[in-house]
Amino acid sequence: MRQTVEKSLRQRALELLSKREYSAAELAQKLKGYAGEEDDIPALIADFKGRGWLSDARYTEQMVHARQAKFGAARVAHELREKGVDDTLIAEAVAGLQDNEVERAREVWRKKFKAAATTREEWAKQARFLQSRGFTFEVIKQILNRHAEDDSPEDDS
Repeated sequence: MRQTVEKSLRQRALELLSKREYSAAELAQKLKGYAGEEDDIPALIADFKGRGWLSDARYTEQMVHARQAKFGAARVAHELREKGVDDTLIAEAVAGLQDNEVERAREVWRKKFKAAATTREEWAKQARFLQSRGFTFEVIKQILNRHAEDDSPEDDS
């Protein structure tokens, strides 16, 4: 049965925020489809920020926490930029991620590939995978070359 009473924009925004964190730009974009001529989305966003219900810093922290196990700093930064997060918040988040980028890339690689690449094609495939996850080429080279050295047969001559 369909509800005949229309929800106010404020109610919709609160419902959205009760489910998960949003960046200010992302919430504003979601609300545009429901806004009438009398609705003032920027004022609503400012009110929510003032009350502490909406925070780009909190959103950034949550997003980094959720994504860091699977993705590199470049991918996380790209996603935050797409959601309208301020560049200074992104820079702080990325700086924290880059501290352990190699360890995270190694863990992502280990989950996907059980053994080091033995051919150039396999190496390229593994590199493309890590690149798609947002890891830098320097980190990718470190991971793949280290595993290639670890798995190389010993010289018994």
